[in-house]
Amino acid sequence: MDALTPREIVAELDRHIIGQDAAKRAVAVAVRNRWRRRQLDPALAREVAPKNIIMIGPTGVGKTEIARRMARLVNAPFLKVEASKYTEVGYHGRDVESMIRDLLELGMNMARAEQAEVVREQAESAVEERLVSLLIGAEPTDEPSPLAPTDDSTDPAAADVEREVRLRMRRKMRDKLRAGQFDDREIEISVSERPSMPLIGMMGPDQVDPGMSQMLESLMPTRSHRRRVTVRRARAILMEEETDKLIDNEKLVEQAIERTQQNGIIFLDEIDKIAAPSEGGGKGSADVSRQGVQRDLLPIVEGSTVNTRYGVVHTDQILFIAAGAFHSAAVSDLMPELQGRFPIRVELEALRKEDFRRILTEPDAALTKQQQAMLATEGMTIEFDDAAVDAMAELAAEANATMENIGARRLMTVMEQVFEQLSFDAPDLDGGTVRITEAFVRERLAAIMQDEDLSRFVL
Repeated sequence: MDALTPREIVAELDRHIIGQDAAKRAVAVAVRNRWRRRQLDPALAREVAPKNIIMIGPTGVGKTEIARRMARLVNAPFLKVEASKYTEVGYHGRDVESMIRDLLELGMNMARAEQAEVVREQAESAVEERLVSLLIGAEPTDEPSPLAPTDDSTDPAAADVEREVRLRMRRKMRDKLRAGQFDDREIEISVSERPSMPLIGMMGPDQVDPGMSQMLESLMPTRSHRRRVTVRRARAILMEEETDKLIDNEKLVEQAIERTQQNGIIFLDEIDKIAAPSEGGGKGSADVSRQGVQRDLLPIVEGSTVNTRYGVVHTDQILFIAAGAFHSAAVSDLMPELQGRFPIRVELEALRKEDFRRILTEPDAALTKQQQAMLATEGMTIEFDDAAVDAMAELAAEANATMENIGARRLMTVMEQVFEQLSFDAPDLDGGTVRITEAFVRERLAAIMQDEDLSRFVL
């Protein structure tokens, strides 16, 4: 999927996000550049740095959604973090290197899921055999069966009969197991687990050296205990165990690190919160702290190495997309060195009534379509008049203009207020068709919109 052209990427994003063409084009080109880099000679490819992006725009206009959808489209590890939650190295709190560790964990999960799919059939077969053995009486062991032939009983015919009886019994149990006849029966299984280190739990993952953490965990003995669970639950537990046995962990780590380094995307939200406004002079303790976070962030964005529990991660090809409203600060208030590492800047437009109307109807998972699908589970058919959609868009735009502008998120609160009573009564209405009209929308929202204090609380 990462060989998609910029035009194809934008077309996919258009299915879910309305407008913001400049931002869509910027991320589409950034993703395509990764594919282009892989076609280069390795010596030249090492010199090609990703073109990091800064998105500027108010909340709720699609900054995060564009990046998240794009990452999902190309199957890349994607991590959204708030820049304001990090602290300078040496202070209490999370340091910026922890975002790389978190990104690698996501890469590990993705690689593990892919490996699990490869060995799924083999794992399912092993789980089935273990469940059959448990249902018959005991899991398979290396000890000889009391019915097995011994030195004193070497009659080949008797051994063949016994073997045939066992095979026939296992076949019957296997057929019943596949048919789900034992799903609710309780059985006793042995579950293995490695206890966590109390010290690591108290200190937190960011305060423990990754190498020490891995060493301490490897020293802890694996414990097993017996549990009584249903066959349905046992299948899930044993599937995880058998999958872990079949997965090549060295190959898994190698793939995860490579994917994180080459395809990883970090979305730095609220980047404006660590910018020191120029009028403040940068002398206060808060401004000094912000600059400290920027200084720590700079080598990560520039390209450095970060030690993790799985190995060293190089950050020079990770794509960083920063975003912020920049109401009280400007991009120029960031450190010049950090500004230079974000060469692409895109300004997203505030949403208007026309945009709200399109958001309500055009995306594949538009709010109106979601509401229709949800109430269809109760046997109800919901139909929207065009005027009703216009009214919801108008009221959302009006609420954003008179109160805090939260962008498209306002539509969710408007929709919930319109459908609150209907959603409550739906199970008792025995299906039928309900038409949502402009009068219905305005009636549901009239009292709230007229009372400013109430509208601030509800919408």
